[in-house]
Amino acid sequence: MRLVSTRGQAPPTDLRSAVLHGLAPDGGLYMPERLPTMDADVLARLSGTGLTEVALALSRHLFGDELDEPTLSGIVESALDFPIPLVELGDGALVLELFHGPTLAFKDIGARFMARLVQHFTRNEDRPLTILAATSGDTGSAVAQAFLGMDNVRTVVLFPDGKVSPLQERQFTTLGGNVHALAVHGVFDDCQRLVKDAFANDELSRRMRLTSANSINVGRLFPQIFYYVHAWAHLPADAAGPLFATPSGNFGNLAAGLLAHRLGMPARRFVAATNANDVVPEYLATGTYAPRPSIQTVSNAMDVGAPSNFIRIEALYGGDVDALRQDVVGSAHTDAETRSRIAHVYRRHGYVMDPHTAVGHLGLEEGRALHPDVTPILLATAHPAKFREVVEPEIGASVALPPRLAACLERERRVTEMPARSEALTEVLLGLE
Repeated sequence: MRLVSTRGQAPPTDLRSAVLHGLAPDGGLYMPERLPTMDADVLARLSGTGLTEVALALSRHLFGDELDEPTLSGIVESALDFPIPLVELGDGALVLELFHGPTLAFKDIGARFMARLVQHFTRNEDRPLTILAATSGDTGSAVAQAFLGMDNVRTVVLFPDGKVSPLQERQFTTLGGNVHALAVHGVFDDCQRLVKDAFANDELSRRMRLTSANSINVGRLFPQIFYYVHAWAHLPADAAGPLFATPSGNFGNLAAGLLAHRLGMPARRFVAATNANDVVPEYLATGTYAPRPSIQTVSNAMDVGAPSNFIRIEALYGGDVDALRQDVVGSAHTDAETRSRIAHVYRRHGYVMDPHTAVGHLGLEEGRALHPDVTPILLATAHPAKFREVVEPEIGASVALPPRLAACLERERRVTEMPARSEALTEVLLGLE
């Protein structure tokens, strides 16, 4: 696979280089130079198969001969060693539960796959690799856990101090070892900006090997394609085309769905469901893209005012908003609506949703109103126990804490506080050398 920058000012590169560098030299994000559609008979043979079979078929198609079969099989089987069930919610809707991995969030899928790619690509190298990740919620814990204890790799997680749920924070601030947590005095957009500034810093580039583990890295993005195709492959043969409702913040999740569709996966439409940080739904409605400072909400992992992956979506559609509207409808919702939806779904179906999934369910309802003849699929992105302070008052019951979450409450918190300034991050990073 040849990968090119969304800015078009960098030479094409291969998967290894793209994963290990994160951003392209011109500051753009990597995308496939071309995305050949999978043969219909290959897709048809995936019907009813397991997640690893789907992931292997897609990986072979995407990566070609860049990874040999034993290596690819080992990466897929090791990274995706947990279930992604498609469960019935009621009213004909299905829920794709993406939160059964080690940190109980959908980001485990991309982070674990990327970590194993990095391990393979750096197996014969002596110089340490530093992974930078900005998080508004679940990315930090997923990336930290995926790279924890990995030889010759250290992970630096930047998060907005006081703006991540307590359980989410403790999942990555209590690990220690090769994981370093930085509490930034700012918002998520500041963390994201600091990571991008670090890659553009010539001094850091000379003295350290840096890459990103946010969804700006294709190593995180591509594995997210797998679960869309996995969901489609488990629909009955006579099912109507799926409508996917995707809770959206930095928009890597939606970008992956649109890539799956472009590869040949049938889909009627996608719903980009956001909280009050609604720059993409606004773009779909008006044709004007106007990023702005993020707003803090109860669905904090989606508190992104300038979503990085929007430029990938824009590149995929050649900047044609009308073409994008054919595949995507926007949907934005308030905290009050989110809380009410958690209570509504619990009363009606006995199903407990985290606030991000509740935003997605609100979007699903809007999408179904536009397209009643679809198979509605909601992407459930996090376990509700990670947001007990939001969920429990709405359902009037306690949410059991899974053992892996309870364990992190017993460990010591290890955090370095820093201002939202690039010079401060440079100082911290050089201090790790």
